[in-house]
Amino acid sequence: MSLKLTAASFLNGVKSSGLVDGETLEAITREMRAAGSDASDSQAIASELIRRELITSWQADKLLQGRHKGFFLGRYRLMRLLGTGQMSAVYLGRHILMDHLCAIKVLPADKVGDTSYLGRFYREAKAVAALNHPNVLRAFDVDKQVEAGTEIHFLVMEYVEGKPLTKLVEEKENHHVDLILAVDTVRQAAEGLAHAHAVNMVHRDIKPDNLLVNDRGEVKILDLGLARFCKTTDEESLTLKHDERVIGTADYLAPEQAIDSHSVDSRADIYGLGCTFYYALTGHPPFTEGTLVQRLMAHQSQPVPPVTNERPDVPESLTKILERMLAKKAADRYQTARELA
Repeated sequence: MSLKLTAASFLNGVKSSGLVDGETLEAITREMRAAGSDASDSQAIASELIRRELITSWQADKLLQGRHKGFFLGRYRLMRLLGTGQMSAVYLGRHILMDHLCAIKVLPADKVGDTSYLGRFYREAKAVAALNHPNVLRAFDVDKQVEAGTEIHFLVMEYVEGKPLTKLVEEKENHHVDLILAVDTVRQAAEGLAHAHAVNMVHRDIKPDNLLVNDRGEVKILDLGLARFCKTTDEESLTLKHDERVIGTADYLAPEQAIDSHSVDSRADIYGLGCTFYYALTGHPPFTEGTLVQRLMAHQSQPVPPVTNERPDVPESLTKILERMLAKKAADRYQTARELA
């Protein structure tokens, strides 16, 4: 059981954090005493600071644990943790001067020495910076700062309140979304991909987790960390040097991408979007049986189970679109995301 932080220690921590200045803290504790509140209780002070919107609940939890560092990155104040993954953590941030919210992706400190992770991180920054489309999450800034001898690399992106397609499907009682939402989500994603493909970029990891849908039904394509540029450049050697031969997510991987991820073109994204469409309609990807290797092989050789087995309400015109997106041979799919949209 951890010891409770004293009020004095908590206040010193808040002051040291830079979140609230000492003068403001003294004024608040005086007002708390005058109002009969317990200004000798660290939790009570934290609650008052949260109520006044001077700190967030996430910041308060850290401060109450005696942690007063790590609330600022460059020009940004970190408000709360949005999510974590293998390659990064994403925070909600606020620009100190301009006061706008943003999402800040931070490369873990233990990955900085790994040129593969660092290279992929900056490749994402380059990829997002090359794009400007309403269906692709925008990037504003990429930077690094040094704290106690440790480099912290971070990417500042547009913050969108919404849910990944995965979450929308999971929240449905029947574990699939209605036809109109599924179709419109895929159409918008295809529009965003058409823009990316126009600058010779292939996403290589299109899946439900990487399509964010806001409350107005607008779609944003996320996570360009696995993107590659089709034109061979000096930088591309970094991709070939460090990336695994197979890149992407098994259940959404085009047959040719499972053989060699470095030679795929935009039609691999169309296949991944087809698997994502299938997921939106049924609540699962096309192949669910067996091990990862067996599922990869199914994408190579087995026919996709008809979506109408589970969704008889899907019209034939739509099943034909889906079947073409999921053609085994790239030449048999839609040749461009624009055509698909």
